[in-house]
Amino acid sequence: MVQNILRNIQALPRAAKFWIMQCLDVIAIALAILISLTINQHSFDLAILAIIPLAAVLLNVFGTYKSVASHIGKRTVLKLLLTLALSSAIFQLLLNDLPTTLTYALLTLSMAGGWRYARTLLNTGDGKSYSQAQQHIAIYGAGEAGLQLAAYLKHARSFHPVCFVDDNKALQGRETMDLPIIAPEKLTQEIQSKKIEKIILAIPSASRSTRNGILEKLENLNTPIQTMPGLDEIITGKANITELRDIDPLDLLGRDPVPADATLLGKCITDKNILVTGAGGSIGSELCRQIIALKPAKLVLFEASEYALYTISSELEALANETKIISVLGSVQNIEAVEDVCKNHKIQTIYHAAAYKHVPIVEENIAAAMNNNTIGTINTALAAQKNKVETFVLISTDKAVRPTSAMGATKRLAEKAVQIISEQKQNKTTFCFVRFGNVLASSGSVIPLFRKQIAAGGPVTVTHPEMTRFFMSIPEAAQLVIQAGALANAGDGFTLDMGQSVKIVDMAKRLIKLSGLTPKTDSAPNGDIEIIYTGLRPGEKLYEELFIDEDAAEYTDHPRIRREKEAVNITSLKDFQKDISDALSIASPDKLRKALFKLAK
Repeated sequence: MVQNILRNIQALPRAAKFWIMQCLDVIAIALAILISLTINQHSFDLAILAIIPLAAVLLNVFGTYKSVASHIGKRTVLKLLLTLALSSAIFQLLLNDLPTTLTYALLTLSMAGGWRYARTLLNTGDGKSYSQAQQHIAIYGAGEAGLQLAAYLKHARSFHPVCFVDDNKALQGRETMDLPIIAPEKLTQEIQSKKIEKIILAIPSASRSTRNGILEKLENLNTPIQTMPGLDEIITGKANITELRDIDPLDLLGRDPVPADATLLGKCITDKNILVTGAGGSIGSELCRQIIALKPAKLVLFEASEYALYTISSELEALANETKIISVLGSVQNIEAVEDVCKNHKIQTIYHAAAYKHVPIVEENIAAAMNNNTIGTINTALAAQKNKVETFVLISTDKAVRPTSAMGATKRLAEKAVQIISEQKQNKTTFCFVRFGNVLASSGSVIPLFRKQIAAGGPVTVTHPEMTRFFMSIPEAAQLVIQAGALANAGDGFTLDMGQSVKIVDMAKRLIKLSGLTPKTDSAPNGDIEIIYTGLRPGEKLYEELFIDEDAAEYTDHPRIRREKEAVNITSLKDFQKDISDALSIASPDKLRKALFKLAK
């Protein structure tokens, strides 16, 4: 109850809180005068009441109320002592009675300082003092999260907070926990004068667009920046408020996720038997994590890598609750194995994520990629059709749009296969594919590579200064894939809205700056980290596309999912399979590549 009252007071406007604090001090001073006179049996003189407004003025003059009320530090105590010393001196001049004056001083200090200290104890949970730490830091955000972080860091002695930074003008110029709250514009001067070595973002509830705006202001300060976990992680217990981490690359995109549609999420999953192929991969494993939370009856993990299968199955077993998890070691290139899974486990929904996806590797292993990415998709789709699976969702890629890489071409053929199979008569399965761009932090992603190169002192390698890519987080991509599957009609091709494409070199430069370093460029030859351009690798594009025909792409009920219907020119699946088989019989890698791209047109 007390905490609720304090929270309500904390939420009041600054002026209201000022008057509450001043009233508490006036009451404390008045009581101190009355009690000290009574204890020392001194006669009451109206002139002594002048002490009350005088002390109130002194408290204002010395800036006592600039300190945030929920925290008290050494500076606040010194200001109180100075006010008390002057008011006690005047008290003594008026009464000429030292015992009464000393009683007044002790009572005033106990009451005026006592309510402040009690509020601090209620806010932080203890009254321990904090020692000088080593690394000087600034905390961006003087809200509750920032205050808790500062209290922890002081207590742990791991860092030495020297100031808060906040965009709230009502807080700027004030103090809390003995630390000044400054405007972002003053941070450069503060870094120099107080030798700040790191900035920590303590704004867990801020949107990504807000965080991106803050990072844009901070990244040129040549000071490393870290952050607290997001509010959702803190609330769910996945992370502690004091766990510092590097900046999330998603914050650099400034793109906020759209809340999921609960109806779409559960439509193809809840109480159903689900199969995920490639369950141990970056996308497949995240699909499994989100699927398990939607409470399917059964989740079958189909994976060619024993280690990857063991890793994801072990993780999911701890989350399964009533869902039965089945781990199947196998390849989608074996149609009998996929058919057996669909039949034996009465599969109702398939998310087909199994694929070879690394562009340079696929360029050197085209036949293997065609067998896995294209024939594997045909096998899985036919197994779904044969066993009357309700929904089949192929995970595709933006590299399948007018492909220049063998990987993209094999995925384009996979898309065509899904469309062809979906048009067959007496089809009980709803087939679709979902196309999207790069996912952050997946295996082979540039972000972990850049961070590793920066930590090693460089150089950072970028293929081309004009190269751009679309980016999305793995959780958001998986969530949208699930929702797209629920929107599907026969043969639908869905494309996820990836926002604006990003220059890879700009991403590299920002990561360098957020590490407290400077990129070495022609205009800044003395920079810390050199960026080297290695040239486009075989099959790579300068920029990716998301649509075969964007004008024909329809908007769906979900703002981040668009539907694209395409005409399929191939007359039958049998002809399609024969063309692929003929191509795979070609021994020459160069001729095989040409045949692949001819089929993918």
